[in-house]
Amino acid sequence: MHVNVQDVVFEANAVGWTPSGARTSLSVHHEDPSKLPAAGVGHGLKPSGRYVHVTGRADVEDGLLCQAITPGALKPRVTYRVAGWISVAADPAEELAGGHPVRISIRVDDGGVLDGGAVCAEPGRWAEIKGAFRLRESPRSAAVHVHGAPAGVGVMVMDLRIIATDHKARFSYLKDKTDKVRKRDVVLRLGGAPGAAVRVVQLDSGFPVGSCINGEVIQNPAFVDFFTNHLDWAVFENELKWYWTEAQRGQLNYGDADRLLDFCDRAGKPVRGHCIFWAVDGDVQQWIKDIPADDRDQLMAVVQERIRGLLGRYAGRFPHYDVNNEMLHGRFFRDRLGDDVAALMFREAAQLDPGAALFVNDYNVECGNDPNATPEKYIGLVRDLQRGGAQVGGIGLQGHVTNPVGEVICDALDKLAATDLPVWITELDVGEPDEALRADDLEVVLREAYAHPAVQGVVLWGFMQGHMWRQDAALVNADGTVNEAGQRFVELRREWSSDARGRLDGNGQFKFRGFHGTYVAQVTTATGKMLKAFTVDKGDSALVLDMDI
Repeated sequence: MHVNVQDVVFEANAVGWTPSGARTSLSVHHEDPSKLPAAGVGHGLKPSGRYVHVTGRADVEDGLLCQAITPGALKPRVTYRVAGWISVAADPAEELAGGHPVRISIRVDDGGVLDGGAVCAEPGRWAEIKGAFRLRESPRSAAVHVHGAPAGVGVMVMDLRIIATDHKARFSYLKDKTDKVRKRDVVLRLGGAPGAAVRVVQLDSGFPVGSCINGEVIQNPAFVDFFTNHLDWAVFENELKWYWTEAQRGQLNYGDADRLLDFCDRAGKPVRGHCIFWAVDGDVQQWIKDIPADDRDQLMAVVQERIRGLLGRYAGRFPHYDVNNEMLHGRFFRDRLGDDVAALMFREAAQLDPGAALFVNDYNVECGNDPNATPEKYIGLVRDLQRGGAQVGGIGLQGHVTNPVGEVICDALDKLAATDLPVWITELDVGEPDEALRADDLEVVLREAYAHPAVQGVVLWGFMQGHMWRQDAALVNADGTVNEAGQRFVELRREWSSDARGRLDGNGQFKFRGFHGTYVAQVTTATGKMLKAFTVDKGDSALVLDMDI
């Protein structure tokens, strides 16, 4: 089978694929391509309809499909996208409610395993694989493995491919898309002054970018300098979480949050409220877990106290709240109090602070590697909340990413946009030890976000070495120097800012196309200078401004 670095293709035939297990068997089938789903991530190839089906599997690993990759085909430092379709065929007695995870892995040399993506496969449906991986060095040997469904479940694989990403082509496409999504034509008019000099400077972006902060980093001058000069919003890393504000029952600590809020007020930075509750068991403080499981009234009482205490104290101070963090990955309160409690949290929060946008917030949705966190499941969660009366005001994608692929991120954003809710990337960090690759990965995520009309802002989960949850994601070194990833960040923000100069034409007009945000324009005539502040908002038609008004 021919393989090259640009398109490592795995044909759906029984010759190339090898199953494990003595009782397993392979067969090749064909389905009408017109009845198959279109490719969501645009890898340029429609489903062929030809697939391989493995049956007779005795356990999860039995019947595992594998196929060798031609030596030398995979190169280090290249981000590869894994694309294709997976389905399952269950034994009639096998219950497959909700489907089962099927995973792709790339196994190299003597035991190294790279995640190549995962789907939640269901009988009768083809699920699209959207994985990615990158190698540190050239492997001596490599193979693709398909595995994970339980015993008795047949696995079907169609058109599995490994494709090298092309950042240059993707970024060129995104620049054109960005021009349509984030810019607008502007006409400045001043009668009786043709030829007058005009200077236009953008003051602030209409697309905010922020960072998490904590009590320690605001004492660091280098952190504060980068934060105040290059970022617009903030979020508290821990200080607003329930396990911080009430680590022991009845012993409230809002002092740390108050100090951070005062710092942001002085700096003129709005703050996201993160978070009212956290759905994951491991992030719920012990005294709450110690409430007897059968004492629903006591737990409901402390839940209500938390909402009233937090939002009563800070009403009007936080433009956003993450209400019940990571509900795709945890069910602590719903398991104890019933599914309706999730919508109740939103309803109560909306009543206490009606001006705040109330967000869902979760991880891996944009990555294509977590069967528990697909865009479809996230949309289902939002719809369930809305049916319960929740005023969901936004969708948070945390963005803790590794080896990001732009097409995969865009596919998730496209699907989430169908909710008509604003999307924020709320906790972005890009894990990569190599600073040059980290810069490239960061650019992948930021360009996808900025070019997508559904995304309204990005918040970094820190940026300084030694002060981050992920230590291989820094933009600023511990000594305050800005590394290659940080320089890329600054360059992108500069690229997305408008600065225009010229002269009024014979009709007294000056035209330019600018990014959304706030501006000041200066017109210099023979009689003096005239200044005008204005805002460029979204709009299809040109924004026309009279300088003499």
